Amino acid sequence: ADGGAFIAEDGMLTVTDLARSKVQALMESEDRKGLALRIAIQGRGPGGFRYELGFVEGPDRAADDTVVDAGGFEVLIDKDTVPKLQGSTLDFVEGVQESGFKIDNPNPLWDEPVAQKVQEIIDTKINPGIASHGGFVVLLDVKEDTAYVQLGGGCQGCGMADVTLKQGIEVMIKEQAPEIKQVID
Repeated sequence: ADGGAFIAEDGMLTVTDLARSKVQALMESEDRKGLALRIAIQGRGPGGFRYELGFVEGPDRAADDTVVDAGGFEVLIDKDTVPKLQGSTLDFVEGVQESGFKIDNPNPLWDEPVAQKVQEIIDTKINPGIASHGGFVVLLDVKEDTAYVQLGGGCQGCGMADVTLKQGIEVMIKEQAPEIKQVID
C-alpha cells in the first residue's frame, strides 16, 4: 500500500483503499468463492471511455486476461482493454454530484491523430453548443475520410437532428479537420 492505495507492481492499475474495501464488501455480499473483478472498456462516450465492471468466477476467466493483484482480490483485464487502461486508478467516490466507482485514466481516447482532432472539436466546440438542448455527440470511429458519430440526449428523436448533423456538426468538423470528407450518424 502506498498513501491509501494499492499499486500493482507493473503500474497497470492503482486501486484506492476505499475502492478496495467497497469491492471486497460487494464480493462478500455475493457469497460466492473465487470471484474476481473484471474491468473492460466498452467504448467511448461523453467525457471519456465507457467502462464495464463486474464480478466473474473461475470459468469466466480468459487465457489472455491480464491478472492484477489488487490486494485482497484479483482484477481481470481483457487484452483489448490493457493498453487503454495502463496507469489508471480505480477509486470510489461518494458525493452529491456523483457516487460510485470511478476510473481516472490518463490514456488518450484515440491514438490516431485525425480521430484526436475530431474528438477535440466535438469536446470543445460541438458538445458545449448542443448541451443547452440536452444533446451530445459521441465519436464512435474514424475510418479513412469518414467520422462516425452518435447523437444522444436531446438530439435523439429530435426532428432537427439531421439538420444539426449536416449543417452544423459536419460543417464544423470538415472545416477544422479537412481530412474528414463526411460525417455519418
